[in-house]
Amino acid sequence: MRKHILIFGGILVLIAAAILFYMTRPDRARYEVEAVMGQAPKIAAPRTQTIPTVQVAEAIGWPAGRMPSAAQGLTVQPFASGLDHPRWMYRLPNGDVLVAETNSPPREEGGIQNWVMKKLMGRAGAGVASANRITLLRDANGDGVAEARSVLLDGLNSPFGMALVGEHLYVGNTDALVRFPFQVGQTRITAPAEKIVDLPAAGNHWTRNILASEDGRFIYVAVGSDSNIGEKGMDRETNRAAILEVDIAAKRFRPYVTGIRNPVGMAIEPQTGAIWTVVNERDMLGSDGPPDYLTRVQFGNYYGWPHSYFGGYVDERVEPKRPDLREYAARPDYALGPHTASLGLTFAGDARLGGPFARGAFIGQHGSWNRVPPSGYKVVFVPFGDNGFPVRGQLPIDVLSGFLNEDGQAMGRPVGVITDQLGALLVADDVGNVIWRVSGPRQARAATAN
Repeated sequence: MRKHILIFGGILVLIAAAILFYMTRPDRARYEVEAVMGQAPKIAAPRTQTIPTVQVAEAIGWPAGRMPSAAQGLTVQPFASGLDHPRWMYRLPNGDVLVAETNSPPREEGGIQNWVMKKLMGRAGAGVASANRITLLRDANGDGVAEARSVLLDGLNSPFGMALVGEHLYVGNTDALVRFPFQVGQTRITAPAEKIVDLPAAGNHWTRNILASEDGRFIYVAVGSDSNIGEKGMDRETNRAAILEVDIAAKRFRPYVTGIRNPVGMAIEPQTGAIWTVVNERDMLGSDGPPDYLTRVQFGNYYGWPHSYFGGYVDERVEPKRPDLREYAARPDYALGPHTASLGLTFAGDARLGGPFARGAFIGQHGSWNRVPPSGYKVVFVPFGDNGFPVRGQLPIDVLSGFLNEDGQAMGRPVGVITDQLGALLVADDVGNVIWRVSGPRQARAATAN
């Protein structure tokens, strides 16, 4: 009898081991990244995972003599180095560049999920404590290198987005929109913060990017979800997975766009004045999707999260079911590939990179943690037409790549993107602790002349 029990127990152990082995095998992509891009991407059938695919590029920083690769005809050089996890940037009217040196606030402790997340963030280079400051960088002689820097603000709470409206600098802390009196040219702010509104704090997505309306009456705040698909309870998602419209004078806000899982970069398209955003979609449906996306947003838009994605593809994992919402889910304008972590967004506007980069959107793709093979880890450009929308049938163009080395390690990871006063593109790299400057022949000549 004992022998039979041992045999039976051994069989159960083997079955359990086989199931665990199968569940922990990474899901390999069946489509090329480019197939899941553009206006008509391939939307793969969901391959639901209990244990997510994990392939995190180990963050190692830039070895001496190495830097990313710019597209043909463009050059790249450091604009500023030796920063502390630079994530986001903002250019002032006089050309000064503000950079948020920041990271997530301390995450929840306890539980296997939080432990795993902490390990993953550390491997990806996101485990460092937040510097909680905004640094001012100044390139006074126009040579493409910031020769002066000063701490403009410190003691913030995981700051991210910045915007100048009148004589106030607005900052998106993870838990509040605040402002400070400010004059362009100033290099240090000592005045206390004035709170405009409280915001949903931290959570799974902690960044609070902001964008001022063209008339200066409103600040738009991008607030990501607290979870993947609402599994922590929808009571924790109030005013999250949304873009909020803050009435500055009244100090109150309303949801402007909802059901948008993790919007980060926001920018105004110069032809039409419309607001566009880049959005990170959900996880654990396989390496092929759903795609992150770029889309124009308007008041009242609903993008389906958590119940559906990309215009009505139902996520059967979500409870309770809400089939009545499917018909209202807006379809995004342009897919950016699966799990690319598209964060940075700026329009060409006053960029002077020439030819193919004259009209469209630059997008910083931070890179995947849950796709085999990895996706993102570069800056791309989406060409736009005269109608203020992406050119139909055109895929993104690589602007800056080479952030992964031959062994798949991350020497850098691009995040925020803006243009500088000479029309070059600045790229914040939060692993390399560098801001890269990508320039065309015109900016190179100007820098040489200076």
